[in-house]
Amino acid sequence: MNDPLAVLSRIRNSTAPVKPRAGERCELCTEPIGDEHSHLVDVEARNLMCACRGCYLLFTSSGAGGGHFRAVPDRYLAFDDFRLSTSQWDSLQIPVSVAFFFMNSTLERVAAFYPGPAGATESLLPLETWREVVAGNPALDTLEPDVEAFLVRADREVGGAECFIVPIDACYDLVGRLRLLWRGFDGGREAHDALDAFFDKVRSKAR
Repeated sequence: MNDPLAVLSRIRNSTAPVKPRAGERCELCTEPIGDEHSHLVDVEARNLMCACRGCYLLFTSSGAGGGHFRAVPDRYLAFDDFRLSTSQWDSLQIPVSVAFFFMNSTLERVAAFYPGPAGATESLLPLETWREVVAGNPALDTLEPDVEAFLVRADREVGGAECFIVPIDACYDLVGRLRLLWRGFDGGREAHDALDAFFDKVRSKAR
């Protein structure tokens, strides 16, 4: 099978320069792309990259391109019977009700982030509870490193939480939206409405 990086090199070398046009472009081959497009994770730089369909498909196979880029899948999975106690959530020491967790393959550990006025904030505190949570919910073992996230919205009033596996780009989309709307200490009405709308969308996509 051809190496995806070599394929991209040939595409670049064989394509005549084109006059730039308005709108987003694939960050690998510079092909114009629409507002709805796929993403890749640059595992080494820890960046999300916009990609055309062709470049995205090059990196859907495990290990393609030496693992430098990974295609973000479109899986949404709901955990209707997920077990996450209030004490477990408190032990994760996340200061807000929403957080997402993903496996950082470079550091070989789970990273935890939560949204706020400054964007995505990483929790640098120990996450010993993570192994306990996975032990009680084996489906978390299917979480794809770097490209999928475990998304949690805790409800302290009734206890428990809504939990999903989602594409990592969905989490950063949420973070970006909330950063633009955040007002005051707790985010304000617009941020809360955006959060509700986001989870409505996640529920509609989840199986």
